[in-house]
Amino acid sequence: MSNLVISVHGLSKFFGKRCVVNQFALQVERGQIYGFLGPNGSGKTTTIRMLCGLLTPDAGEGQCLGYNILTQSEEIKRQVGYMTQKFTLYEDLTIRENLDFVARIYGMSKRRQRVTDSLQQLGLMERAHQLAGALSGGWKQRLALAACLLHEPQLLLLDEPTAGVDPKARRDFWGQIHQLSVQGITTLVSTHYMDEAERCHRLAYIAYGNLLVDGTVSEVINHSNLIVWSVKGDKLWQLQQQLTPLPGIEQVVPFGNVLHINGHQAELLQHSLAPWQADNRYEWQRSQPTLEDVFISLMQQSQDNSI
Repeated sequence: MSNLVISVHGLSKFFGKRCVVNQFALQVERGQIYGFLGPNGSGKTTTIRMLCGLLTPDAGEGQCLGYNILTQSEEIKRQVGYMTQKFTLYEDLTIRENLDFVARIYGMSKRRQRVTDSLQQLGLMERAHQLAGALSGGWKQRLALAACLLHEPQLLLLDEPTAGVDPKARRDFWGQIHQLSVQGITTLVSTHYMDEAERCHRLAYIAYGNLLVDGTVSEVINHSNLIVWSVKGDKLWQLQQQLTPLPGIEQVVPFGNVLHINGHQAELLQHSLAPWQADNRYEWQRSQPTLEDVFISLMQQSQDNSI
């Protein structure tokens, strides 16, 4: 059996005359956590839905879980757990009642036992009789994950699942996703959080329908060829204004008490920075690009096709 859960090429999708996804190709291995990043409206959700058979592409082909994404979408859907950004369960039902409702939809045998097992697995047993509408964002997220795992899917589709959730709940959530990965469950997740992106095994950056880069975090950073300087000193906000329009400088971004200055043209960047690096009011240091540096750079290079 192939270790590839997803293997597609040439996927394209149009909404009217607008190309939302353009000639997309990707391979995902079993058990991988694959992160999708990109600006709002860039085609992340549309791409993930096509990969999982939830949306039919206008062009391209491939397989998901051994099934043809064009002709066997129903078979794919039965093995996919889909968690949306917005909480979609019934707020006037308890946690147990919501899970029992989902189990009925899937026509599960031994329904009550499977609901109980799910409550225990996700740490929801003590709150089983609490109304879903009274839950905090983190507990709603945990309930939503329990619901999409109830039918034991082989592939999870998570669309910005931690938006509006506190840091501890986000960390707990990602711990659960990694536990599922060890069990061989594959996850596709869209996110805007860089710390979450770094928790993924591989990343794909999509901008306005085009796949710009994919790979591990280190591969994405190393292949960016981005040159980064950090500087400390007084009145950095003034320095930021003075540096921003200079040739070769693509970004000047404050990180606390430090400015990050970056660009791709080494000689031009160095020429623009030289006078300021000779100023003893500032402390300069060559830095490694962060994932955020790389993705903001990619975003600036991308052309918005929605206008």
